[in-house]
Amino acid sequence: MRRFERGDRVRIDIPDETDPDHDRLHGLQGTVVEVIQDDAGHETGDPRDSHIFSVETEDGDVVDLRWRDLRPAPDQ
Repeated sequence: MRRFERGDRVRIDIPDETDPDHDRLHGLQGTVVEVIQDDAGHETGDPRDSHIFSVETEDGDVVDLRWRDLRPAPDQ
């Protein structure tokens, strides 16, 4: 079960200020450009963990994130 698909607009949400990616990524918006499947869900027991979402931010950077760090982008 995937929460996002290629082409979806998302907002990066990393509320933990101690997370090394918080300052760099929290609050940025972008578009899912690729969905990569792996076996992390087998390790964690949560099938949602089996997907990595490559997100192209509005800055043009591409970052790989799990579902828990993404929210639907607010309507503009």
